[in-house]
Parts: sequence; structure tokens; C-alpha cells
Amino acid sequence: MSGAVQWLRSLFFVGQMYFAMFFLAIFYTPIMLVDRRGATWGVHCYCRYVRWSARWMVGLKTEVRGEVPQGEVLVASKHQSFLDIILLCSVLPRPKFIMKKELMWAPILGQYALRMGCVPVDRGKRAQAVQKMVSDVASGAQRPGQLVIYPQGTRVAPGAAMPYKVGSAVLYRELGQTCVPAATNVGVFWPRKGILRKPGVGVIEFLPPIPPGLVPQAFMARLEEVVETRSDALMLEAGFDAPAARAAGAAR
Repeated sequence: MSGAVQWLRSLFFVGQMYFAMFFLAIFYTPIMLVDRRGATWGVHCYCRYVRWSARWMVGLKTEVRGEVPQGEVLVASKHQSFLDIILLCSVLPRPKFIMKKELMWAPILGQYALRMGCVPVDRGKRAQAVQKMVSDVASGAQRPGQLVIYPQGTRVAPGAAMPYKVGSAVLYRELGQTCVPAATNVGVFWPRKGILRKPGVGVIEFLPPIPPGLVPQAFMARLEEVVETRSDALMLEAGFDAPAARAAGAAR
């Protein structure tokens, strides 16, 4: 298939994806206002639809590997594009995210996030925000579920190097919960920016849990090692050279 045809298919896919987001958000909003679980139901429906439509519109299949977390756990995931959010939300029973405070003001999206129990964080006051979130969780103010954090703090291009931030270690220590690392290769098919979606198999893989009790330094070293190693392996499995991609990302 030519690049131009794939780009046009991708353009159509992206357009209908956002139309579906608008339609389902409107449909589930009355349910969400009556029962906050409606927010999660709507997000599950949308994310599963996107996975299905990506498969036949642009040839992008998706897989979720490993044991999907079910209880009160901390999920520390590699973040490469919107697709890894979609995959996580399609399978986690009650996902809630550490999110930028600015997203609270996004029409409809912000309300859905808050009803699901997502936690807004002021990036300029991260230490205070994390402590407030820990306090909210401990007091039961936040809805129970799987708390997802991106240890690098933002989307990172496949293969690019970026340090892991201390926020995940603080949560791990203060909450005393098991941490489930998650690796991915989705960024090689669905980039951070642009329209083109490439055919292939995008994967999110839940890795063996890290039990509570490690000191922060040991936890951070173990988390980064398992997530980065497995994410590189998933890139290689998809036919992309991870070291070369990392060098290119660092050069940017």
C-alpha cells in the first residue's frame, strides 16, 4: 500500500475517532451525572471502539499482554502516544490517571476524568500535589481503582532517552501498594504528533508486579530497568531497531 493511501486512510480514521468521542461523550453524560460509574462505562466503550476501528481502517492491530491488574494497585506505564492510554483504559476495570491540572478545564473530557477519579497535578507544584493526592487516597476521597502514573512525566518517543521522575517512587512508598509496570511499543505505529498511523501490532504488556517495601532508589532502578528493557524488546519484535530509535530521539 502506498504511503499516500495509508495517510488518507489515517486521516479518515482520526476524523471518525474524534467524532465517535464526541458522540459517546454526549450519550454517556446523563448516565455519568446520575452514576459516576457511567464515566468509566463510556471510556471503556470508546476505547474498545477505537481498537476495533483501527484494526480494519488502518491495519493497526492491538494486543494487551500479561495479567491485567484488578485491585488497588499502582500502574507505572511507559507513555508513547494516545494509543497506550486507549489500551490501558480498554482493559483496566477502574482506571484513573495522574493528569495535568489544565485538563480539568477541557469541555466534557475534564468532567469525565474527575468522575473517574483522575487526580489533577499542578506541574509547577508537583511535590505538594503528590502529597495532597496521597492524602486524598488515604482518606478515601478518591474513587478506588487502578492508579496509572507515567514515570517519565510525559509522552516519550520510542527509543528516546528521558529520566524517570521521583513521583512514582513517592506514590509507591506512601501508598504502600503493589506496583505493576507496563511496557509498550505503540509509538512506532501511532506517533505523538501527525496523522499517519502505521499497520502492525501495537502492544501494552503488564509486567510482573513489584511488591511494596522497596526503598525508593531500588524501586526506581528496578522499574526503569524492566520497563525500558521490555519496551525495547517490543520494538524489536515489531521490526524496529530500538538502539537506533533511541539515538534518533536523543538527537532531536
